[in-house]
Amino acid sequence: MINHLKTPSETSDQTITTATKVAAVAETATMTCPSVSSNSDRKFSRSYDVMHIVLRIGSLSASLISVFVMVTAKEKSTISIYGFDLPLYSKWSFSGSFEYLVGVSAAVAVHSLLQLVITTSRMLRKSSAYTSRNHAWLIFVGDQVFAYAMISAGSAATGVTNLNRTGIKHTSLPNFCKPLHSFCDRVGVSIAFAFFNCFLLAISAVLDVLCLPN
Repeated sequence: MINHLKTPSETSDQTITTATKVAAVAETATMTCPSVSSNSDRKFSRSYDVMHIVLRIGSLSASLISVFVMVTAKEKSTISIYGFDLPLYSKWSFSGSFEYLVGVSAAVAVHSLLQLVITTSRMLRKSSAYTSRNHAWLIFVGDQVFAYAMISAGSAATGVTNLNRTGIKHTSLPNFCKPLHSFCDRVGVSIAFAFFNCFLLAISAVLDVLCLPN
């Protein structure tokens, strides 16, 4: 009978090789979202990438619509105060809050376009949307910052629009949105898309968090 016992050196070499393979697998798992150790995991990871692409397209579209509707908001009219007809001319650039909303929306559009290009290109190469945990953290922070900035800009613009629509109590300041209804409507649409963009960025941030533990 032939004895197939391995020598200590062979056992040591095999142990080192196994440890190296385990480390390589663990390192590879951190580069995907989620890990793609099986066909089902690959499909799940691919669905994450598709959801990211859809969210980026939605965020980009909402940002562009918000900017376009706001920068085209302007109107001329007249208003009667104490029997005197006074000319009115309103434009989005007359308000710092509206300019703030346009600036934040434009920044979110650039961010969404950049992430859309990166995610799409990596998906076409059959790679994960995230190159590493640090990359996932970076995108998560970016989505959070832009979401809060959109909330801030939308809230500021809402305050100005509400003031134009209701006037100031206990004063004779009229409702400027009556003679400037088209202007106020366009501003309202722009603000609505800004808040919708906040919702899309929040969902994207949740997906980023789901990717971080892997």
